[in-house]
Amino acid sequence: MNLLGPAEIRDLADLLGVQPTKKLGQNFVVDGNTVRKIVKAAHVEAGDDVIEIGPGLGSLTLGLLEAGARVVAVEIDARLAAQLPRTVAEMAPESELIVVHEDALKVTELPIAPTRLVANLPYNISVPVLLHLLEHFDSLAAGVVMVQAEVGHRLAARPGSKIYGSPSVKAEWYGAWRIAGTVSRQVFWPVPNVDSVLVGFDRRGEPIGTLAERQATFALVDAAFGQRRKMLRQSLGQLLGGTEAASATLEAAGIAPTSRGESLTVHDFLAVARVQIAAAGK
Repeated sequence: MNLLGPAEIRDLADLLGVQPTKKLGQNFVVDGNTVRKIVKAAHVEAGDDVIEIGPGLGSLTLGLLEAGARVVAVEIDARLAAQLPRTVAEMAPESELIVVHEDALKVTELPIAPTRLVANLPYNISVPVLLHLLEHFDSLAAGVVMVQAEVGHRLAARPGSKIYGSPSVKAEWYGAWRIAGTVSRQVFWPVPNVDSVLVGFDRRGEPIGTLAERQATFALVDAAFGQRRKMLRQSLGQLLGGTEAASATLEAAGIAPTSRGESLTVHDFLAVARVQIAAAGK
């Protein structure tokens, strides 16, 4: 299958009157080798049900279809959503594509249950989109996404790192994350002013906690990293009823009150949440 190159991308953009916008995070991949690199890194195989967010003009979509996947593409731009089936019908007529014209942050149901996520995510909403999809689609078992390098390294960061933060912990709730590759700025149109990386994930076989525990854990994470330089007994004080109450809750969870959020794993935050929930239920 032929993939879209720079000339085809620009011709399509001109046809639709599309000028890539920073607001929508539109940077289109114009290099077929990069597309195939992403598909390979995501271990996409024939018969896989893949969700793609922000397919744009279809560069990555065609690469996924070339690998034999069935693709559901979620696109917020009406012009792009309307054109994509036409492009695929012309370049990959036997392929299976479903286009959903919707804001990815609002999608809670899809025509198929996707097992893989593969996408060039809009940089301005990459983390919220990832967490939203993992929350609402239990079928997602693995995936690879292209994101801003800074964001990607945060997602894959481990406790104790200077870049470990709220996205790191929340991502870890759902599974294991890794840097799966780097991407040159030159493969995009327009060329972005930031570097990009591929981030891969594999979902846990079973959730580590309930919905209520996840919500409580994420609230603790937000509080801890909202004041990351403070000790947990201080940063969690408002949430847990004051400094003394926070210290007691942390100690009951086996966490030193003088610790800081950057030293805790998601399991540590979950332990604190469980103590908090148990105390509230008395």
